[in-house]
Amino acid sequence: MSKISVIIPIFNAEKYLENCIDSVLKQKVENIEIVLINDGSTDNSGKIAKEYLNKYPTQIKYFEKENGGVSDARNLGLKYATGDYIAFFDSDDYITDNLFKDLEPYMEKKLDMIKYKISKVGSQGDFLEENRTQIFEEKTGEEAFEILYKQDKLIEAPWGYLYKREFWKENNFEYKKGLYHEDFGLTPLIILKAKKVASTDIGYYNYVQTSNSITRGNDKTTYKRAQDLLVHYDNMLKEIEKYNISDKSKDNIKIYYTNAIILAINNLNGEEEKQYIEEIKKRKMINNIKARNLKQLIKKIILKINIKWYLKLRKE
Repeated sequence: MSKISVIIPIFNAEKYLENCIDSVLKQKVENIEIVLINDGSTDNSGKIAKEYLNKYPTQIKYFEKENGGVSDARNLGLKYATGDYIAFFDSDDYITDNLFKDLEPYMEKKLDMIKYKISKVGSQGDFLEENRTQIFEEKTGEEAFEILYKQDKLIEAPWGYLYKREFWKENNFEYKKGLYHEDFGLTPLIILKAKKVASTDIGYYNYVQTSNSITRGNDKTTYKRAQDLLVHYDNMLKEIEKYNISDKSKDNIKIYYTNAIILAINNLNGEEEKQYIEEIKKRKMINNIKARNLKQLIKKIILKINIKWYLKLRKE
């Protein structure tokens, strides 16, 4: 039976942390460890985590560090994880009791990535929405990405997958510290690198909709977040040149990044909006949008004239 390491970055999560940890401890599998990384919390999160460490010393590892963001915390957790498979959880989320047990047949196949179902829930546990995605038993990374990027709204969420640790280590995957949208920057590249991926009808990972989640931001960081999307895009272009993937897969990931970057214009105003549009034009990202029919061709022409018009057309 495969061992699972669940890495949980913690930052001021005292309200939800116990529910998150308990949901892992309740799993109907024995070979599991929880790696808690306290990323400079100033509330009672550290105290709560230490209480769990004392109560479950053989299952829980606990580390403290200065605040460096979720990327830094995940990277540290990876250094101490010993499982055959790893998972990343946010400290305000939780999972259904049978998640890992039901995923065992997929782990036995030694797949590089195993996707499970995600649901959005309220802070009181009320069900809000299921994330729709296509189910498949086994695909290559290129095949999986082509399916998922067209249909799955949470394709980049790192907590939606189990990853084979050997696969992760062999490829030296690492979250970029100091950048927002670290998931956007890394998860698509991980998928394309995988040899075997499954998307299952098993779950849920319950994604709690709260205002203080470590993965959510605020208006003060809006422009920095948009700029970081461009940094991830530039890095993606460099990385995929090292990948042994088809031109079609390269086009797919460029389309995926371009759509997200263009839509971020909606969050900007004034000079920041103008500068951001210029950065997009400088990268000639319009060329990533493939015209597969007349309507798309018209949109592409309009986008060359004024990128904001394209956003309005997308809402049709």
